[in-house]
Amino acid sequence: MKLLIIGAGAAGLMAAGAARRLGHTVTLLEHSGQPGRKLLITGKGRCNLTNNCTEREFLQNIRSNPRFLYSAIAAFPPSAAMALFEQELGLPLKTERGRRVFPQSDRAADVRDALLRYAGLSGGGGQSARLILEGAASLLLQNGRCTGAITTGGRRCFADAVLVATGGVSYPSTGSTGDGYRLAQSAGHSIRPPSPSLVSLVEQGDTCRQLTGLSLRNVRLTLLEEQTPVFSEQGELLFTHFGISGPLTLSASAHMGDPTLYRYTARIDLKPALTEEQLYKRITEDFALLGAKNAQNALTKLLPAKLRGVMAARWGVPPELRANQATRPQKQRLAALLKGFELPIRSKGDLEHAVVTSGGVNVREVDPKTMASRLCPGLYFAGEVLDLDGYTGGYNLQIAWCTAQAFAANL
Repeated sequence: MKLLIIGAGAAGLMAAGAARRLGHTVTLLEHSGQPGRKLLITGKGRCNLTNNCTEREFLQNIRSNPRFLYSAIAAFPPSAAMALFEQELGLPLKTERGRRVFPQSDRAADVRDALLRYAGLSGGGGQSARLILEGAASLLLQNGRCTGAITTGGRRCFADAVLVATGGVSYPSTGSTGDGYRLAQSAGHSIRPPSPSLVSLVEQGDTCRQLTGLSLRNVRLTLLEEQTPVFSEQGELLFTHFGISGPLTLSASAHMGDPTLYRYTARIDLKPALTEEQLYKRITEDFALLGAKNAQNALTKLLPAKLRGVMAARWGVPPELRANQATRPQKQRLAALLKGFELPIRSKGDLEHAVVTSGGVNVREVDPKTMASRLCPGLYFAGEVLDLDGYTGGYNLQIAWCTAQAFAANL
């Protein structure tokens, strides 16, 4: 078959590789000028390419429409993705905390290069895919069927099957501009409006501005909706000039609803390994040793330098108070603050900086086994352009892999 794949990102490259291995003729359209560009920034440049979990665990980590993925993930689970990269594409992998899978080299470029080889864009054996560095201006629709696309350069590309794998609208600088939604709508599909998912959180106030650049490891972040916890996990957190970011925050953001309807608070446990009583005893021991130091300097053993001033201000004791003069209630209050450092959250970050887009092509209008449009024969979808998204940890790239493989395997 003659295939046209619109978008040479994660899903598009995976689909191209799988299709050409099955003997199909593949043409890829990519308007950004660089295939796999967004892959280069995933996982802080290391590329968390999947999660070493079972199919059931994978589905439990999908936020939107997990049932749609039953067939695709059964046919191409994380173990199959890992085997493909390691055994067929020669990319050694490793599994880290949270079962996150990375290349042993810690280089996202190696994942991208492996996919380019798989797609036949840089060797790799077999029939190579053809790459055209143009976008799709419109689909070619004849008698209710998709027969190809017209490129932004005016070329008419005809095909037996057209796959839209353009991604969402997150990180538009990498080429994710939402073109796939426009193309899908032209074929009669409905779109759930895109919104940011896996994104930084914006603070109500200026505490974080004072802590900009401070990274904390092994802290627990709990996100409260009103006063009810909707997320709680331990890991790494980063303060920015507008709020908080880092892996914990990205995960928490996926559990956040409409901040105009609910009040959200980020509660940070700075000492999750200790109970409040154990922490009180440690504070007492530290203060006894520090003796004549004032309140802020008494926090030397407890907190990084950048956080001491902010914590001292919240603690509210007189600046001249000496460590060995602190009363039991004062030390108990400090312990409570260390276990529950709270930040009111105003909003999520914007789509421009979201790792993943929530929303997209209505999956009820797509066959879950083949990724074929139920409305327009000859048209298919894969990856983030669909209304599918998961939590952080490699789940979103696994969505791209399994939906792309489902497309190729069922042509």
